[in-house]
Amino acid sequence: MSTTSAPAGRALPPDQAADAPDPRRWKALVFIALAQLMVVLDATIVNIALPSAQQDLGITDGNRQWVITAYALAFGGLLLFGGRISDLWGRKRTFLTGLVGFALASALGGAADGQALMLGARALQGVFGALLAPAALSLLAVTFTDVRERAKAFGVYGAIAGAGGAIGLLLGGVLTEYLNWRWTFFVNIPIAAVAFVGAYLLIREPARARDRAPLDIPGVVLSTTGLVSLVHGFTRAETHGWSDSLTVGSFVAAGVLLLAFVLVERRVAAPLLPLRVLMDRNRGGVYLSLGLAVIAMFGLFLFLTYYLQVVQGYSPVRTGFAFLPMSAGMIIGSTQIGARLMTRVPPRLLLGPGFLAAAVGMLLLTQLEVGSSYAAVVLPAQVLLGLGLGTAFMPAMSMATHGIAPRDAGVASAMVNTSQQVGGAIGTALLNTIAASATASYLATGEAVRRVQAEAMVAGFTQAIWWAVGILAVAAALAVTLVTAGRPGGPAAASGDARDKGAGEHAEAAPVAAHLG
Repeated sequence: MSTTSAPAGRALPPDQAADAPDPRRWKALVFIALAQLMVVLDATIVNIALPSAQQDLGITDGNRQWVITAYALAFGGLLLFGGRISDLWGRKRTFLTGLVGFALASALGGAADGQALMLGARALQGVFGALLAPAALSLLAVTFTDVRERAKAFGVYGAIAGAGGAIGLLLGGVLTEYLNWRWTFFVNIPIAAVAFVGAYLLIREPARARDRAPLDIPGVVLSTTGLVSLVHGFTRAETHGWSDSLTVGSFVAAGVLLLAFVLVERRVAAPLLPLRVLMDRNRGGVYLSLGLAVIAMFGLFLFLTYYLQVVQGYSPVRTGFAFLPMSAGMIIGSTQIGARLMTRVPPRLLLGPGFLAAAVGMLLLTQLEVGSSYAAVVLPAQVLLGLGLGTAFMPAMSMATHGIAPRDAGVASAMVNTSQQVGGAIGTALLNTIAASATASYLATGEAVRRVQAEAMVAGFTQAIWWAVGILAVAAALAVTLVTAGRPGGPAAASGDARDKGAGEHAEAAPVAAHLG
């Protein structure tokens, strides 16, 4: 992509004008980031509002989990389809469609007068979120191709992706406590409106960035049903146990469907998920390590929320404020550490140490007791977690679309969100199950006579957090081992896509790879 400006009074030739960087790209980034913040917020903001919504709408205890699960199933199951649609329709059109649909679904949720409408609205939010999230990331991938600009843009995006969940806890507590639970839905409407106007006026999708190949219908059906089965299995395991017949059946169905999906993708002419996207060593390493890190992070949100509110007696608003140090750490780690060092060191030297720093922060939380001091234990742990994950998330987001052909940018971006969504479902179910088992074992010993329930709960949390420490250590090892790309712009920075052109990579990856390193 040429960055040469025309002399004063002379227009650029048509081919150079088409490829010149959009002068409004930094303003557009604001609205792309705003839309991404809305999607990330929605993953946690509703959690705090759920008890109030359940009471007002008469949702049964058995069905309340579906307020969360309906969103997770639709979002996680349709992400690959959403990424392919953005490649086919164009990122800007898909982005704007996702914004409008997400706002309308949020309005339905806020106005819900019963259980059915609430669950339907949450499912619709997931559908349009699956359009919006991959379109936002792929817009960044095809808009910011200069090495230094890309580092800054993905620094902002990584900070939002990492800190948005904690901000959602704070905002959900404030809205629920001082206004009404319905505002956890209505708040999305003005955010979406501002993002839509800004994106419509400012985003310019680069020319020749679409993939107009026919849609892979068998791939869509198999991937969607397979991912829905997988997410459903983990969410059901959290409430019904791992040996439940439907839980086991969901995992078996997911395995069969996803295996069939891979076999189909190897044979069709225009696959939904070209296997070259996954087979690149660097990109595959990012997907694996990022998914593992999200498992640990979602477990942290779950346990710290319960620890602060149930054990320490914090209000929802105070709990939200208690998460702010982690959000600040993620923003600093992403924009001030990751973005500044990404052009100077290989990505693995940010990913590995970042995940290890987060593991040390998680290790501090294994020392939690019923009367632990927030300032002495929780605060330093959150700062380390935020700095570590922020530093690692930024290059991970960038490497996920590193050297990708423009026509594959949407599906590569969707895989980032898929690894996060599946990781979140696994983290919530797996770590919660470990915590519950450890709590039951503690109670069975009969050792505690006073404050037994709180002590047992904390014992369960710390046992599960030990597992989270190990998961982050594995994420660091995978990142250092598999992500072998050199410093962006350096001599060893050629992407796996560029090296594997003879094995089937698109030829048009070359100009993009030249800029991404």
